[in-house]
Amino acid sequence: MVVTFSQRYVALGDSFTEGVGDWDPSRPNGVRGWADRVAEQLALADPSWGYANLAIRGKKLRQVIDEQIEPALELEPTLVSIYAGGNDILRPKVDIDAIVAAYDSAIGRLRASGAAVLVFTGFDSGQSPIFGRTRGRTALYNELVRESADAHGAILVDYWRLKVLQDERYWDVDRLHMSPAGHILTAKKVLEVLRATDALDVPELDTLPARDRIQRLKHDARWAREYLGPWVSRRLRGVSSGDNLSARFPSPVQLTPQG
Repeated sequence: MVVTFSQRYVALGDSFTEGVGDWDPSRPNGVRGWADRVAEQLALADPSWGYANLAIRGKKLRQVIDEQIEPALELEPTLVSIYAGGNDILRPKVDIDAIVAAYDSAIGRLRASGAAVLVFTGFDSGQSPIFGRTRGRTALYNELVRESADAHGAILVDYWRLKVLQDERYWDVDRLHMSPAGHILTAKKVLEVLRATDALDVPELDTLPARDRIQRLKHDARWAREYLGPWVSRRLRGVSSGDNLSARFPSPVQLTPQG
């Protein structure tokens, strides 16, 4: 039986929106994520909401546009969330003006369909000794995204200013993706911006282990060996962690909260 929904939320992007870091083996691609949690809350308040998620980890901005915009428009969305560009910004050579110009065009196409469009600024990684090197590129990206959101009447979630996420406990062990708590916090922020109600509770965070300088160095070295090294290797080989994955929910479904 084909289920139709009078309202359809479609999520587009990369690992951020796919849900990486919020691991759930019972769901497609083994993740849940903030977008699933937003969809659950929308449907809980109003069962007319359906949800599709086309986001796939590792995608660069132009890949998101080329591979996800048309399928999204075919679903005749009521609401679209899109975040792309994070994987571009991590590259040392990227033309921020050029990629956001393409992004602006895509946002315009989505808005022209009549859908409400939700966009994000990038995260402020200034406190990270590794990813902090991208802070300037992210700041420029953010300013251009703010201009695009203003021009098209898109809804902006200012992720850069969500300073509570500077706490490392909101991040997965790979330091690139949010933990379940980070995804829940982001879902609450999205629902707040949408002026939607939610019944989400951000879990209490574990106490950070005390580490002296030597322990911190060993901890960082282990992270570099287990996560940073393989990430760099994939980039050098032109391989993505999402190469063999498909969209988690290519057609609208209705999700129910599972705790």
